[in-house]
Amino acid sequence: MANHRAIYAVGHSLATFLQNSYPADLSKSNPCTFRLVSSGELAGTDEQSFDKMVSIYLHRITVNEHFRHATRPQEPGARRPVLGVDLHYLLTYWGRSAEDEQIIMAWTMRQLQLNSILDSSILLPASADWAADENIQLVASNLSIEDIMRVWDALAPKYRLSIAYTARTVRLETESEPEGPAVATRLLYQSEVANSHA
Repeated sequence: MANHRAIYAVGHSLATFLQNSYPADLSKSNPCTFRLVSSGELAGTDEQSFDKMVSIYLHRITVNEHFRHATRPQEPGARRPVLGVDLHYLLTYWGRSAEDEQIIMAWTMRQLQLNSILDSSILLPASADWAADENIQLVASNLSIEDIMRVWDALAPKYRLSIAYTARTVRLETESEPEGPAVATRLLYQSEVANSHA
């Protein structure tokens, strides 16, 4: 289980992994950078600033259906419940060349198919306090045209060729309610005092 930095860590690791894996020969013939971007960057972007780039955009976070029962303590005294979430990404190529767009997107899909598990060997940062055996599975998602257009309609840029992936499942450790402070003194009310002398 990981802390509140885990969601960012997954996207950052994905971008770092793809950038570090991009082969030198492709980098010469079809240069490209891979970058995690925010909603604000996409909504207000100058498209030229994204030229020859694959953006990795987290467009949705959902509670994993198998972890819904684990979002609250299940019995009295239970501590540190787990919140399991799935992260939904759009990977989009930005550029003018059809050759670059299709070669780079094909390479990206192939690379993620060959390396569909993110773990400590693929740079999950230690700052998120991952468990030693923690791993995140990347699964290609088939979004409908309606779903894809709904995302793009909410953003300023016009539609670009995109592929969708889901990272599952990120297990976030939650803090239990803090216990009250230890009792230091006991206040006796007048009725209790009277009864003690009776």
